[in-house]
Amino acid sequence: MKGESECFQCLQLRINSDFSDQLVFNHAISDFPFPFGSSAVLHITGSAEGESSSGQFILQYMSSHENTCFTNYVNEYILDSSESTRSDDHDIGCGQYNDIVNGGNEFALSDESETGKVPSRNRTCNHSGRFSCSRTIASLAPNAHVDKCSFSVLQEVANDFLSGLTEGHVLESLGLFIDGKASGRDSMNFLSLIGFPSFEEHTFPGTLRHPNIAPVLAILKASDHTNMVLPKTPYNLETILHFNPNAIKSDWNRRFLMYQLLSALLYLHGFGVSHGNICPSNIMLTDSLWSWLRLWNEPVLESNLTLQESESVNSKPAKIGCCNGSCHSNDLYADLKLSPQMDWHSSFHQWWKGELSNFEYLLILNRLAGRRWGDHTFHPVMPWVVDFSSKPDDNCDAGWRDLSKSKWRLAKGDEQLDFTYSTSEIPHHVSDECLSELAVCSYKARRLPLSVLRMAVRSVYVPNEYPSSMQRLYQWTPDECIPEFYCDGQIFRSIHDGMADLAIPSWAESPEDFIKLHRDALESNRVSFQLHHWIDIIFGYKMSGQAAVVAKNVMLTQSESTIPRPTGRRQLFLRPHPIRHATARITRNGSNKYAKVLTQTNEIQRETSLLSETAYLQELEQASAFSEHARHLNACYRYPLSQMKRKNISSLGDPTAGTLNKNISDVSLIDRNYWVPYKMNHISFLQHMKEEDEGSSGYPDLLLWRQKLSSSRLASIDIARDIFSVGCLLAELHLCRPLFDSISLEIYLEDGTLPGFLQELPPHVRILVEACIQKDWMRRPSAKILLESPYFPKTIKSSYLFLAPLHLVARDESRLRFAANLAKQGALRQMGAFATEVCATYCLPLIVNAVSDTEAEWAYILLKELIKCLTAQAVKTLILPTIQKILQNTGYLHLKVSLLQDSFVREIWNRVGKQAYLETIHPLVLSNLYISPDKNSAASASVLLIGSSEEIGVPITIHQTILPLVHCFGKGLCVDGIDVLVRIGGIFGETFIVKQMLPLLKNVFRSFIDVSSMNKPDPVQSWSALALIDCMMTIDGLVAFLSEEIIVKELLEDISCIHIGVLMQKHMEFAVLQVAATTLFGICQRMGADLTALHILPKLKELFDELAFSQEISKGSTTVGRNLKVSKLKIGGDFQIESHMDLVLLLYTSFASLLGIEKLRQCCATWLLLEQLLLRRHNWKWEYAGESSRNGSENNIARRPTIYQGLTSEYNPAKLLLNGVGWSIPQSQGSRGAKNLIQRRSFKLHQSPVVMQEGMPNQVNLEPWFWFPSPATIWDGPSFLGRVGIQKDDLPWKIRASVIHSIRAHHGAVRSLAVHQDESTIFTAGIGQGYKGTVLKWELSRTNCLSGYYGHEEVVNDICILSSSGRVASCDGTIHIWNSQTGKQISVFAESETESGHPISHPTSVPKISSDQANVLNLNTLSNGMLSSAFDSSLYTCMHLLDSAETLVVGTGNGSLRFFDVARGQKLHIWRGESNEPSFHSLISAICSSGSNKTQADGISNSPSLIATGLSSGHCKLFDAKSGNVVSSWRAHDGYLTKLASPEEHLLISSSLDRTLRVWDLRMNSPSQPIIFRGHSDGICSFSIWGQDVISISRNRIGLLSLSKSATEMDGQHHIIPQKLYVSDNGMRSLSALSSISILPFSRLFLIGTEDGYLRICC
Repeated sequence: MKGESECFQCLQLRINSDFSDQLVFNHAISDFPFPFGSSAVLHITGSAEGESSSGQFILQYMSSHENTCFTNYVNEYILDSSESTRSDDHDIGCGQYNDIVNGGNEFALSDESETGKVPSRNRTCNHSGRFSCSRTIASLAPNAHVDKCSFSVLQEVANDFLSGLTEGHVLESLGLFIDGKASGRDSMNFLSLIGFPSFEEHTFPGTLRHPNIAPVLAILKASDHTNMVLPKTPYNLETILHFNPNAIKSDWNRRFLMYQLLSALLYLHGFGVSHGNICPSNIMLTDSLWSWLRLWNEPVLESNLTLQESESVNSKPAKIGCCNGSCHSNDLYADLKLSPQMDWHSSFHQWWKGELSNFEYLLILNRLAGRRWGDHTFHPVMPWVVDFSSKPDDNCDAGWRDLSKSKWRLAKGDEQLDFTYSTSEIPHHVSDECLSELAVCSYKARRLPLSVLRMAVRSVYVPNEYPSSMQRLYQWTPDECIPEFYCDGQIFRSIHDGMADLAIPSWAESPEDFIKLHRDALESNRVSFQLHHWIDIIFGYKMSGQAAVVAKNVMLTQSESTIPRPTGRRQLFLRPHPIRHATARITRNGSNKYAKVLTQTNEIQRETSLLSETAYLQELEQASAFSEHARHLNACYRYPLSQMKRKNISSLGDPTAGTLNKNISDVSLIDRNYWVPYKMNHISFLQHMKEEDEGSSGYPDLLLWRQKLSSSRLASIDIARDIFSVGCLLAELHLCRPLFDSISLEIYLEDGTLPGFLQELPPHVRILVEACIQKDWMRRPSAKILLESPYFPKTIKSSYLFLAPLHLVARDESRLRFAANLAKQGALRQMGAFATEVCATYCLPLIVNAVSDTEAEWAYILLKELIKCLTAQAVKTLILPTIQKILQNTGYLHLKVSLLQDSFVREIWNRVGKQAYLETIHPLVLSNLYISPDKNSAASASVLLIGSSEEIGVPITIHQTILPLVHCFGKGLCVDGIDVLVRIGGIFGETFIVKQMLPLLKNVFRSFIDVSSMNKPDPVQSWSALALIDCMMTIDGLVAFLSEEIIVKELLEDISCIHIGVLMQKHMEFAVLQVAATTLFGICQRMGADLTALHILPKLKELFDELAFSQEISKGSTTVGRNLKVSKLKIGGDFQIESHMDLVLLLYTSFASLLGIEKLRQCCATWLLLEQLLLRRHNWKWEYAGESSRNGSENNIARRPTIYQGLTSEYNPAKLLLNGVGWSIPQSQGSRGAKNLIQRRSFKLHQSPVVMQEGMPNQVNLEPWFWFPSPATIWDGPSFLGRVGIQKDDLPWKIRASVIHSIRAHHGAVRSLAVHQDESTIFTAGIGQGYKGTVLKWELSRTNCLSGYYGHEEVVNDICILSSSGRVASCDGTIHIWNSQTGKQISVFAESETESGHPISHPTSVPKISSDQANVLNLNTLSNGMLSSAFDSSLYTCMHLLDSAETLVVGTGNGSLRFFDVARGQKLHIWRGESNEPSFHSLISAICSSGSNKTQADGISNSPSLIATGLSSGHCKLFDAKSGNVVSSWRAHDGYLTKLASPEEHLLISSSLDRTLRVWDLRMNSPSQPIIFRGHSDGICSFSIWGQDVISISRNRIGLLSLSKSATEMDGQHHIIPQKLYVSDNGMRSLSALSSISILPFSRLFLIGTEDGYLRICC
C-alpha cells in the first residue's frame, strides 16, 4: 500500500488533475534526499457560518495497482455507494460506513466473528487480526469521507474540519454525561477509549476516533490511485527532538507524551493490528503538543507473511526516481547511487573512499539535518564553489571560493562580524540562517508563481530587481547555494513575462552545459579537499562553542528555547569532519598543480610506500572514529523479522504464540459490551480523577511491577515490535539521542549487549526501557500493562481524562463549554494544583479566543475555577498574562467586561495580592478609558477603578490612577475616564480634592494654557485644546463635592481664575471657550447670585470690555474641537459657538438671568454696546418682565448649556450601580461607600505634615494620609509625543530626597524594614525597651502602630513577610515565625552546633553580642569586622523568601544555608558553602535569588535557578537552586558585604562597607568584570531598587544611580550621586545616621530607618 514516488512537478500536476487548479499547492513532502515523494501540503479554504477560514492539509497519494485490503475496501465502498441512495444530510460525526462495516446492524456479530475471524470480501487477504480488514479500517478512520476525487468534496471536508463539525457530537454527548443527563453511547464509548474506568485489552470496532490517532478526513478515489487527506500539524516529534528538545524537557511532559502514545497503541493492538513503524517522524504534534499517531504513512494491515516477503523483496537497494517514466527528472539523477533506504554510516564510508559523489553526500547531510525539498523556509543547502568570473579549472586558482569560511563571512567581512559580536546584547556573528527563504525564492524566481514571490521576496513585483545573472546573484547574496544549480537546467528559464532568463556565465554554452561544468566543479579535487571545512561550518562542530567563535559562525540564538519550532539548526557532528580519503590519496601522489602546492610539507611521506600505507591507516582510523562518533545519525526504532528468525527468537511459529492468538480471539460477552460499564456516571468519573497522596508510587513500585511482568505474554511478534519501538522512543526522550543505531542494534540482537549510555537513564525510566526492548519478545509488556505501571502517576491519568475530550475535532465553543462544565463540577479540585496547572496551558487559549457572549460566560466560569485551584505562583505566570491579552483587545468583548468587575478583581487580590494586580492588570484597566474605548468596557473599568481606589490607598491611587489619567488628557480620554477622577475625589473627600487634585489640575491647566498661546503645529494645538476641555470638565465635576467657601477660595479668589483666564485668551479654540463659559456659569449657579456678584462680576467686567471691542481675529473652531469633543460632551445641546459674538450671547444672557440685568449693567460699562450687538446679530433684547424677548431669543435661552445637564446625562458609566446620592458604588461596597462619602464631606485639614515628636502617642485620630504631598510638585508639564503613562515605569519618578513625615518607631536603631505588597502596612525591626529586639506593625495611612511582636531576646536583624496566611518571620540569631494579626508566636527555630557542622574552635573568645553593644554598633565598627568576629557560627544571620516554592532560605554564621518549609513550618536541608579551614568562617550577610521566573512551555512555573549569597569577608557565592552545588565563587568586595539584589535574570547587585556598589553579569562563567559605582564617603549599609534606579544609603546620605545609564562618568568610572535628606516643611537637613531603606514603587515613596529609631517617609 505504499505510494509510488513522483517528482514534485509530476505530483503537483497529478493533484491538479485530480481536483482543480484552484487548489493551493504549498510544497511536496519527501522522505528522501531527492525531490521525490508521494504526499504534499495543500492550502484549502473553507467557510464556517459566513466566515472564511483556511488551513493546511496533507494529501497522501497511494497507488491502487496492488490488490490490497485497503484498495478493495475503497472500491467496495464506492461501488456500494453508487448502487444505493444516500441521504445528503447524513450525520458527519458518526461516519458513513455503518452499513458496510456493521452489515446494517450495529455491532451485530456473526458466527464467524465469535472466533474473531470475520470473513473479508477480499478473499486473498491473509490478515490475522480479530476483525475483517474493512471493519478495522473503518474503525481506525471513522470520520473519513470516502468518495471519488472532487474539489468540491475536498473543500467540504476541509470546511467541516475547520469549523469543528467532525466530532462535535461526541463532545456534546460528553457534556450531557458530565451534567448527569442521558447522553447516549458516544460518551460511554469515548470514555472507554481513554481509560475510564480502565483500559481494555481488546477493542471492538466503533464509530469514534481515538483522540491520539491522526484523523483521516477523506479517502478519495481516482482511476489508478487513492488520495488520503489528513490535517497538517505544525510539528512532529522528530522536529522537536532535533531543533528544540527543551520544549519537552519536563519529565512530566515526557511521561504525558508516552501515555498518549501508549493509549493509541492499546486501541490499535486491540484490533490485532500493529503499527509497524513507530518513530518520531510518525508522531504528529499539534500547537499544544498534543500527539497524534499517524497510521497511514505505511499502515500495516497485511499478514505477517506479506510483511516478511516485502522485507525480502526490499532487501535489494531500489533506485530513487519518478514513477512517470517519461519525466525529465529521471535523467537528472540517473547517474546517482542513492537508494530510498538512506544509511549515513555506509554513505559516509562510500564518500570517504570516493565511491559516492560530493553532491549525493551533501544531500544526505541535508536530509539528516531536517532540510526538506520544496519547503522554501528550510530548503536543502549547497556550497557556492566558484564566483563565476572564470571557467573553473583545477589547475588555476582564479575564481574558486574559500570553503573554510561561510558565505556570510565572505560577504560581510571579518571586521563587521567582529563589531556585531562585540556590540550585540546577545553576542553573535550570524543573524539569519545560512539559507533564508528570501534567498531561495530569489534563486528560483524564474520558476515560482508570482504569488509566492510577492509573499516571500517583495509585495510589489518588479522583475528588474531580481539578479539577472549567476555572477550577479553570487555577489548579491550572503547565503549559500541550492542543489538546483547543480542538477536542474530548468531553473534558468523564466515563466514570467518581463523577467528574462537567468543569464549563465560566458564560459557555458547552455544551461545544461553550465549544470555539467558547475557539477564538475563541485566534484573537483580542489573542492573535495576543502569540503570538510564547509561541512564543519554548516552541519558540524563549528556551529557551537569556541570553534564557532573562531570561525565567526556564532548564530543568534532563539530567545525562548522552550517554544516549539518546526525548523532550526541541527548540529550533526561534534568533532571535525575528516577529509575525503580519495582527495588525500591524490594529494600524496601530486596529480595536479593544486595538490602539489598544498602537499609540499608531505614530500617525505611520498618517498616510501610504507609511509603512504601508514598514512592511509591513520586516515582510516580517523574516519572510523568519526563514523563511530556519529552513529546516532542512523537511528533504529525497529528490527526486521528476518533478523528475529536468524537470531532464533520466538516468533509466530512458536506453538505458544498460536495459543495466545487463540486467547485473544476468545473474547467474553462482557468485553463486547465494554461501552456500558457498571455504575459509570459523572460522579464516579470525577472520583476517578481524584489526586493521590504523595509517595503512592515510586521506584520500589516499579521494581515490583517488573517482577509481575513474568506472568504476562504477548501474542503477536508485530505488537512486540511496536513495544520495542516504544522503549526506544522513551529512552530517546530522556537521552536526547537515539538508543539504537544499525550497528548497536545488530550487536544487541546478536549477543544481548546493550548500549553503554543506557546507564545514563534515570533508574525508573531504565526499568521500563529494559522491559520494552528485552530479547524475549513474548515477555515484553503490553500497552495496557505499561499504562498501568507506576511510571505514570495519577496526575498523568487525571490530566489525560480532562484533556482528551478537548482535543476532539469540535468547535472551540463546545470545547470551552465542556472544560468549564467539568471544572464547575469540581474536576480541577479533585485533580490537584499540579494537574490543574498542566491542564490550564491547554484551556487558556480557548479562553483568550472566546468571542461570543455565550463563550464568554463559559470562559469566565473556567477562569474562576482555575484561579481557585492553582497555586499563587501559577496564577501569576499563567492566569495574569491571559487576562492581559483579553484586556488588550480594543473592541467589545463580553468576557472583558466580566473581568473588569469588582468581584473578579478581588479574587485576583486574594490569590496573588495587590502588587501583582497593580503591575499587570491595573495599567490595562486604565487603557480601557482612552484610545477609542468600547463604552461597556469603559463603564466597567471606571466602576472598578472607583471602587478599588479606597482600598489601595491614596498614594497608589494618585500615582497609578490619577496621574496616568491626567497624562491622557487630550489623547482620547473618554467621559468615563473623567468620571473616575471626579468620583475618586468624591470618595476621599473635600480635603483630598483641595490638597491633592486641585493643585495638580491647576498646574496642568496652566501648562496647557502656555502651550495654546505658543505657535505650535496644528496637532499640538488641537491636543492642548482637548486637554483643556478634559481638565475643565474634571474640575467642574469636583465642584459638586466642595463647599462654597472652598470653591471661592480655591477657584474664584485665585489671582488668575482659570476659567476667566481661558476666556481671556485671544487665540483659543472656540470649543474650549464654550466649555469654559458653561463650566464657569455652572459654578456660579452653585454659589448663587450674591457670591457671583462679589467674586466673578469684577473679573467679567474686563472680559466683556475685551469682547465688546474685539475683532474676529480668532483662528476659528477646529474640526477636532467642534465635532469630536463638544459633541461627545453634549454641552449646549444644538448650540455651538462659532464666533466671539456667540460667546457674548452665551455669557451675557446667562449671567443676566442669574444676576439680573441691572446688576450686570452696573458692572459692565460696555453693556449698551454689547446689547446692541446682540440685538443686531442674534435678535436678542432684555424683557423687564423677567423673560427674554419673543423674537427668537427664547430659543437661545432654552439652548443655553448647563453643566449639570451634562453631568447627569454623561457622568453615568454604570447606571445600574447608582445609590441615593447619585454616586456609582462598586457592587462589593454597597452602602458602605455611600456612608463614607457623606462623612468625608465634612473633613477638614487638621494638621500640617510636621515631624511628630518622640513622645507623641501613636494612636491619633487623624485623617488618613494627612502627610502625603500633592502630586502637583512632580508634574513636569505636558508631553504631546510622550507615551500615555499606564505602566508603573512609564511615568518617571523624580526623587527629591525630601522627608515628608517622621515618627519615632523604636528606642534604638531601626535595623530592618519590610513592606507589605499593598504598601499600606509596614513592619519595622528595632531595639525596644530593655534593649530587646521588637518588631512593630504600622498602618502607613495614619502612621499608627497597630500591633507588635515582643518575643525576641536579642537584636532583630532581619524581617521577612511570608506569602502565606499573614505570617512574618524575624531573625535575631534564631528564626521566629508569628502571626502578624495577633502578634502571637507560631514557632521558633534555632541551629545547633551539630546541625551547622562547624563547631566553634575558641568558644571563650567568641561571646554573643549584648543588647547594648548591638545598639551602639556603627558603620566604623562594622567595617572593622566587630560584627563578623563576634557572631556565633550556629546563629542565623539573614533571610530570603523563595516565593515560587514558599521556602525560606536562611544564612548562618558559618557560611551555610538552611532551608525552611514555610507552609509546614519545618526545617529542610542545609547547604555547606564554606570550605573546612581551621581559620574563622565568614558569616552570610546577604541572600537573594536570581534566574528565570518565567513559565516553561508546559506551563510549569520555574523556580529561581540561582541563589546568591554574600559573606562578611566580601566574597560572593552562587548556588545552583536545584542541586545546591556552588556554581561560582569570587571576591566581590574588599569589605563586609551588606546586601545583594537581582533586578533582572542575569544581573546581580552588591553593596559593601568598602563604599562601592557593584553590578555583576551572571551570564559570564566567572563574574569578574563588574560595573563599579563609587561616590559615597562611608560604607554602604543597604540599597533598594525601583526599575532601573537604585537608592543606596551611607551614614546620613542617600545615593542615586541608574542601571540604564551612568549617573556620571569620569575616567571611565561610574559615580553615585550622594544627597542629604531634607525635611520638607522647613528645609532642614536630617542628620540622623541611616540604617535601612525600602522602596514603595507604586506609591513613589521610600522609607528610611535611622540609627536613632526614627522611621522617615521620603519622596
